[in-house]
Amino acid sequence: MSGRDNYGGDIFSGHAGARRRAVPEVTADRDLVVEDAASGFCGAVVGFDRSYDGEFVKLEDRRGAVRLFALREAAFLLDGEPVTLVRPAAAPPAAATRSASGSTRVDGLRARVARGSRIWVEGVHDAALVERVWGHDLRVEGVVVEHLEGLDNLAARLAEFAPGPGRRVGVLVDHLITGTKEDRLTQGLGPYVLVTGHPYVDVWEAVKPSALGIREWPRVPRGEDWKTGICTRLRWGSPQDGWRRVQAGVNSFRDLESPLIGAVERLIDFVTEPE
Repeated sequence: MSGRDNYGGDIFSGHAGARRRAVPEVTADRDLVVEDAASGFCGAVVGFDRSYDGEFVKLEDRRGAVRLFALREAAFLLDGEPVTLVRPAAAPPAAATRSASGSTRVDGLRARVARGSRIWVEGVHDAALVERVWGHDLRVEGVVVEHLEGLDNLAARLAEFAPGPGRRVGVLVDHLITGTKEDRLTQGLGPYVLVTGHPYVDVWEAVKPSALGIREWPRVPRGEDWKTGICTRLRWGSPQDGWRRVQAGVNSFRDLESPLIGAVERLIDFVTEPE
């Protein structure tokens, strides 16, 4: 009898000759050539499929025949060695290539020194909507947007700013219609000032109703505070509550009416035009 004890030791540790060799996992990248261990079918990975009984890989042989094989452990041979194929991880979503204004997004943008030129708007809501849609473009160009706190302050602000070469001013005006007060206040301001605007009573109205889930903007009689009247008729609560709705409804230039879009684009072109 041999001195070797084949039955000794800890029976729970498993027999050394029975231990399974670890089978490596290989990512089933497209065009990887493998062999199905059971059938001997050899082909390149061309896709995947999923059904109620699991994941499958599509293999195409050199004659163009395509067959499905289950992604089971050690089911394939790669260079003659058993492997377990695993499906590639899903690619991360592509980064946005367009900004909210529709322009090409600049990745890794670093802050640029502000230009001497400026864009002025009438109030904080105008400034917020311009930033929401054109903020990326303005940072790329180094353009600062400031609010006038009312068009009546325009003349004094221009006198203080002193527009000139390299110090242009673009002014965005609400309700800019021929013959109105706004029209009279923006005449004859010189070659270094450009005034553009939209015909709406307030910049809120330059937001498309569809972006806010309403059919149309209600009509508010002359003499009644416009924002208060709008919020009352739409049951939006206070003007502060209404503004939160308006701001949240704007995600890109597609949510704005074309007169406002055109007005802002012209101002950006004007203040960034080389002298």
